[in-house]
Amino acid sequence: MTQQTDGRPQMTATVVLYSHDSVGLGHARRNRALAHALAEHLPGLLGEEVSGLLIAGHPDAPADSLPDGWDWLVLPGFDRTDDGYAARRLRLTVERLAAVRGATMAGVMDSLSPDLFIADRHPLGVDGELRPVLSLLRERHRCATVLGLRDVLDSPRAVQAEWAAAGGAEAVADAYDAVWIYGDRRVYCPVSTGEVPAGLASRSLSTGYLAQGRPEDAGAAVEGSYVLTVVGGGSDGAPVARAAAAAPPPRGHRHLVVTGPQMPEEQVRAIRLLARPETTVLRSVPHVPALLRDAAAAVTMGGYNTLAEVMATTTPALVVPRRSRRAEQPRRAAALAAAGAVEVLPAEACEPQALSAWFAKAVGTAVDRSAIDLGGLSRAAELAAQLIRARRAAPMHSPHPTGVPRARAASRPARVPTPLEALAHAH
Repeated sequence: MTQQTDGRPQMTATVVLYSHDSVGLGHARRNRALAHALAEHLPGLLGEEVSGLLIAGHPDAPADSLPDGWDWLVLPGFDRTDDGYAARRLRLTVERLAAVRGATMAGVMDSLSPDLFIADRHPLGVDGELRPVLSLLRERHRCATVLGLRDVLDSPRAVQAEWAAAGGAEAVADAYDAVWIYGDRRVYCPVSTGEVPAGLASRSLSTGYLAQGRPEDAGAAVEGSYVLTVVGGGSDGAPVARAAAAAPPPRGHRHLVVTGPQMPEEQVRAIRLLARPETTVLRSVPHVPALLRDAAAAVTMGGYNTLAEVMATTTPALVVPRRSRRAEQPRRAAALAAAGAVEVLPAEACEPQALSAWFAKAVGTAVDRSAIDLGGLSRAAELAAQLIRARRAAPMHSPHPTGVPRARAASRPARVPTPLEALAHAH
């Protein structure tokens, strides 16, 4: 996009990041980390200013700050129910709400004419809401398109059904120039497990975990030694938070329990009643990465963003993965435990005594995670610059312009499959 500054034309690269955000804030938080990295690195790589827009579907998303020149677009939201998606507040069918969201995004895209569009996890959005957006970007704008995937999606069987519902790998390949997998394929390779279909392997690459360089919002420093429990957004974290609040912390340590902003208020009240004198229960904090870095030990659930923040530290971590909805968290926790990055406690064993014993053992130790690729944020900026240059140089209407870097396939690592990979292939 060309803007006028003091009467002179000036190029500004525009980036749009999409997340559907039906449950939790993981998708929006991942995109926010990317926004900060792109704002930091892209101007130097492209030699021009960079501006951006984050599209989200949850009203809590804008509570997180963005770089200068970036803003939020919050769409009317979806909720996830036992029967699938439903409108969060509007009295609309899923189909009508998806149409409203799709038309809104298409109008914004046509006005912004972005250089780069990154969709998190869902290639066509909810009920195909991204179809008009992707068609418009291909037909009328020189915009590079990226599908961003977390390291673990779900069980291969469940994910294959989702790809089929999106029209198959071919339909996704037609819409996206590249697929970025936000992980280290030596730890977990979703192409090898079948979570990413073979038809997308040729344009898929592992960026490394989005760990190092995550934004840290300012917050009051915690004085003294403490242990920490965090449960992500908190919508399903009450069992872990209850056990943590009742767990005696190690001698000489306070215990901070962060319930997350999406935990129901009655559950937060119950957890506060269980809390020991040395334990403080907080609903939310703006500086979780710093709290994790400075904690003597941490208990977490197995969501991508929390574990990416853990991986950027040497803090010992015990992961209690969620087992409802998806197989994602147990698979991620098992893979990272096999790599020596975390320890795992099954949800059914998450009791106050077990957490107290683990805290007592973990304080005073440190975990070296430097063997894992944690540089996904800076690498994403380099890849983004390559894609933007190639798309600008390509003819209009080119599905995949010559010069757009073909991402190396995230092929099977040259090693003996782990038990987790063997389990994936068995399914």
